[in-house]
Amino acid sequence: MASRIRPLLRRLQGPRWSRSGTCSSAMAPPRCFALELPDCSLAHFALEDPGAAGAHQDPRLPALLGPPGRSFALCAPAVTGGDCGARVQAARVQQQLQLQLRKGEPFQRCQLHRLLGYSPGEPAAGARHGFLLHDPAGPDTWGALLQVLGACPEPARPNLGEFEADASGELWLRLWALHGDAQRQVSCARVVPVPAPPVHPVVLDLPSSAVFPDRDAARAVLEECTPFIPEAQAVLNLVDQCPKQLRKGQFPVIVIEGLDATGKTTVTQSISEALGAVLLQSPPSCIGHWRKIFDDEPNIIRRAFYSLGNYIVASEIAEASTRSPVIVDRYWHSTATYAIATEVSGGLQHLPPAHDPVYQWPQDLLRPDLVVLLTVSPEERVKRLQGRGLEKTREEAELEANSIFRQKVELSYRRMENPACHVVDASPSREEVLQAVAHLIRASCY
Repeated sequence: MASRIRPLLRRLQGPRWSRSGTCSSAMAPPRCFALELPDCSLAHFALEDPGAAGAHQDPRLPALLGPPGRSFALCAPAVTGGDCGARVQAARVQQQLQLQLRKGEPFQRCQLHRLLGYSPGEPAAGARHGFLLHDPAGPDTWGALLQVLGACPEPARPNLGEFEADASGELWLRLWALHGDAQRQVSCARVVPVPAPPVHPVVLDLPSSAVFPDRDAARAVLEECTPFIPEAQAVLNLVDQCPKQLRKGQFPVIVIEGLDATGKTTVTQSISEALGAVLLQSPPSCIGHWRKIFDDEPNIIRRAFYSLGNYIVASEIAEASTRSPVIVDRYWHSTATYAIATEVSGGLQHLPPAHDPVYQWPQDLLRPDLVVLLTVSPEERVKRLQGRGLEKTREEAELEANSIFRQKVELSYRRMENPACHVVDASPSREEVLQAVAHLIRASCY
């Protein structure tokens, strides 16, 4: 390996190459990367000047990036600023790439991990989503990857990197540019561990990709989807019928939140009957029958759909609260917590810190008087789900299979502010839970 890399480095010292070994006309400066490991921790590394002295090693990196086998990095091109169309296209390419890397030969024998590229100190550059593919055996992965990437549209085509180790055990990343059927190596740099940034790399991107701060931001995403999702235009038409300036009526609005099988249906129905309240849900029934369509789309599209559903139900809340109390089965907090837990890789420690702006209620969305969060133990929730026998959504399957994802959703709920969630243990009997919720409503709304 050393005999292959050293001559390569000497060839890269020509006038077209910068000191970092990078072709300045083809690439941005080296970036940092965050690799999600099987235990949900993150390993951070950067690409270093080939002429620099050797660096210390993170033993986790050679285990995933080095031999035996071959490892490849695939990262979508950077999307900067407010280019909503580019974000949507990149997300669709990323989703299609993930589907292809999870099925068929030779990818079925490979290990797939989430990989993020980012530029410390350059928040406007945005995070680049991608994958680390580790093939423990065969030589045919390279050709299969070229075929998959060649089918991606040029502007959103992921970059392809190949990891190798030299005789001393140091790791290197060779980056390739793909033009039609041709491949050209554009850089070779040393892989070195770096400290984790103070905040997860995607946090600054959340308002433009998942937790939309206002109606216009979510609307812009669905506008980009109208050429390939006809129902997107129908959703937009309904949103445009809703007034932008809404005022709540004189009656209280209570939102019931919680994971599936925590008792939301029982509580919302019983409390609405006891108060003589109107019972609403988000997304509202006028778009609820399109959930399956949008649930199969990338997260940015799925979250835009649910965000706009909140604005539609807000119009219903404003009208209904002039006549009676209103109970709402899920609202903005659900949309935000699932988006955060999905977008932020790694474990609980990588969530946005408490009081981050991402936990704040949107300024242009009608605010409820009270938000109740129902919780049960994981064991009780699984037992209730098994008794229901209902078809699981993709997120519900993820909650069951991935305890870290469930914990990230629950912790995000607890960090919501203005309004915060009032937690109620829904494990006791039906009567005790209803009494606890009724007590909260009396104390907060009457």
